[in-house]
Amino acid sequence: MSSSVLVVCPHCDAVNRVPEARLADGPACGTCHAQLFGGHPIALGETRFDRHVQQGTLPLLVDFWAPWCGPCRTMAPAFEQAARQLEPQMRLVKVDTEAEQSLGTRFAIRSIPTLILIRNGREVARQSGAMGAADIQRWALAHL
Repeated sequence: MSSSVLVVCPHCDAVNRVPEARLADGPACGTCHAQLFGGHPIALGETRFDRHVQQGTLPLLVDFWAPWCGPCRTMAPAFEQAARQLEPQMRLVKVDTEAEQSLGTRFAIRSIPTLILIRNGREVARQSGAMGAADIQRWALAHL
């Protein structure tokens, strides 16, 4: 029996069971029929973030950032590029710490940008400071 992962739709937040062998085949949501992977990070507020962490089994690479942060804005295109390379192995998400202060507090974010890799609902790795796309990919894959 092949294993599957639970993927939360980035559009409607429905939970989809996808066989691991079919992740790269461009699966669509069973509820809204939108593509589950678009090669772009998705912005999440607290409620949606919790759903992705608690209901999905796909690893999440989270960029904690703020709009006023220069290094965050510098890293944004690299994080976008990394999403094209890392999906569907993991979901890349962005959390605006200004708008979602409770998430920043929950994860004890002290400097931004900070990347956190979450697997099975738990933090497995953390890195602060801006990085290029290749470094983001290398770091994330090394901690899977």
